[in-house]
Amino acid sequence: MATQAKPAPQPSHALPQAGLGPGDGLPSGLISQGRLGLNMLIGMRWVLLGGELAVVLVAELWRGARLPLIACLTVIAIGAGYNLFLALARPGRTAARDSELASQLGFNILQLSAILFLTGGVANPFTLLLITPVTLAAATLRGRHALVLGALAAAAVVALTLWWLPIDWRIAPPPPVAPTSYRWLMATAILTGIVATAGYAWRAAAEATRMELALNVTQTVLAREQRLSALGGLAAAAAHELGTPLATISVVAKELANEAPEGPLRDDAELLLSQAERCREILRRLTEAPDTDDLVHSRMSLLQFVNEVIEPHIHTEVRVEALVAGPPGVRPPEIRRMPEVLHAMTSFVENAVDFARSEVLVRVRFDDETVSVEVRDDGPGFSSDILTRLGQPYVTSRPGGESSRSGHVGMGLGFFIAKTLLERTGAVVAFNNARGGGASISAQWLRGAVEAEPAPGGFELGVFEPNASA
Repeated sequence: MATQAKPAPQPSHALPQAGLGPGDGLPSGLISQGRLGLNMLIGMRWVLLGGELAVVLVAELWRGARLPLIACLTVIAIGAGYNLFLALARPGRTAARDSELASQLGFNILQLSAILFLTGGVANPFTLLLITPVTLAAATLRGRHALVLGALAAAAVVALTLWWLPIDWRIAPPPPVAPTSYRWLMATAILTGIVATAGYAWRAAAEATRMELALNVTQTVLAREQRLSALGGLAAAAAHELGTPLATISVVAKELANEAPEGPLRDDAELLLSQAERCREILRRLTEAPDTDDLVHSRMSLLQFVNEVIEPHIHTEVRVEALVAGPPGVRPPEIRRMPEVLHAMTSFVENAVDFARSEVLVRVRFDDETVSVEVRDDGPGFSSDILTRLGQPYVTSRPGGESSRSGHVGMGLGFFIAKTLLERTGAVVAFNNARGGGASISAQWLRGAVEAEPAPGGFELGVFEPNASA
């Protein structure tokens, strides 16, 4: 059995749409970029310098290698002195500009390259450590800084392949000298490692940043919806509290106007009386909105739900219809008013209207165990290449957005927000293309997840119409 929903007689509360992004009124603080801390770089450099000193001493004293020990210790001392200067000159400082962080990582590359030059060049297996600064830059800094550091590391690898100081071994027989072909093979492997590792780090960091932004926006949208939902209750409470003092002001002002002689005093009293009446009229209008904590406003029938979802779109050129259907003999549930669900479903309807050719259908089904909502349009549907990824942040929602009514191509953030809001209420959300064409978005809950608690005294919001045809 089914019944067709009619437009709600009163406009629903304003719902901000989910197509949000930079430039769409988002707080700029939500858009952040992961950064390295200067203190962390200082600590990492101490570890690197300690490792260099240990390797040099072990090779010189125990492994029979005759190194330019004074030169090696000088390079390590320069790094330690610079690190000590940073630690003392900027105690406790963690934040730094990208250019400053890039210069610190560049110093690491140059200092490590100097040690490698003194200890065999690219044939030294510790040349692999040149990958680390570039990977950190790719994961935390802007693209241009990461590219500069990658180019610097690549130049260092090529230089270490062409020029190096050989190691004088004091053991017999000495290790074989790496041929030139092997050195270039090592250089190629290290360069490949720099490119591959930095590329993976950049992609992972970019995805993490987008996900963090989308989650932050989701929290902002949910908080905004909750504030809007509470606004009616706040207005009603304010009207109730201010009613008595305004009535007293009106009585006193009326008496003053009656007793005052003609002149400025009577004019002021009449002005005070008129302004008090105006305040009372404003408060009267505010009390027409239901209290969000009221039993009526905190619960809604399925008909009321679909009315509020489709109401912002019923005056468009696309026909928007809604149906509520359930098996015979099963009483439809009254559901809790959840601003996040209203926002998400209204956003899905908005997207459907944007791409539909002529019709959008919102269908609500219920049974003894579940409640489901489906939004279907007769538009081009979702493209196959992004259908499996839809619901992730920054995935274009439809092909050919320029052919939509609004011309909005979209980056999928609205779908991600709506899907996240619904899943937080226990819904299972699915995106599909309908068999007859068009897109289909569905959300299904267990009935207990959305059904309102039984009202005291057998209170009911409305009566379902079992005799209406679908």
